[in-house]
Amino acid sequence: MHSDAAGQSTTIRPRTEADLAGAAAALVAVHAVDGYPVEGVDASQEWLSPTGVLQAWVAEKDGEIVGHAMLSRPQGEDAVEIWLEQSGDTADHVAVGARLFIAPEARGEGLGERLMRTGFDYARDHGLRVVLDVMTKDKAAIRLYERLGMQRLGTARHVYGEGQEIDAVCYVSPAPEA
Repeated sequence: MHSDAAGQSTTIRPRTEADLAGAAAALVAVHAVDGYPVEGVDASQEWLSPTGVLQAWVAEKDGEIVGHAMLSRPQGEDAVEIWLEQSGDTADHVAVGARLFIAPEARGEGLGERLMRTGFDYARDHGLRVVLDVMTKDKAAIRLYERLGMQRLGTARHVYGEGQEIDAVCYVSPAPEA
């Protein structure tokens, strides 16, 4: 648990089923400000619970869900394919980082970094590397991933909606320390 200057505490913890409504509400607020995600907002609880979830976490501040991140099993993502080709590794050593967001009112407190580090710790403990892509429009996320030492793998096209596309940058988490 961390406390901010106003004495409010924020906890990063595993997501429970009871957290989905709060996470979905935060997601809708994020979408209104940032246009993230480009899909899934109309069915946000389902979007937050895709097939193959390994683990998800929330940031909770004074009883309210203000952030979210998750890792899932690979399901044909371009970033995973790029990593496997470059590394020679296999998909069973990969976790896909996804669904990271911080509610607008909780930004600037380092919650995105805390959530990502929690995911990196989980991945390391399970012998996995985190691979993800981020749309080029999401500059703050790109800055976060690069500050965390994620390695840029290349680019891909993110396809969504009805044939819409946007460029995305693919990353892999830092190698675990020996």
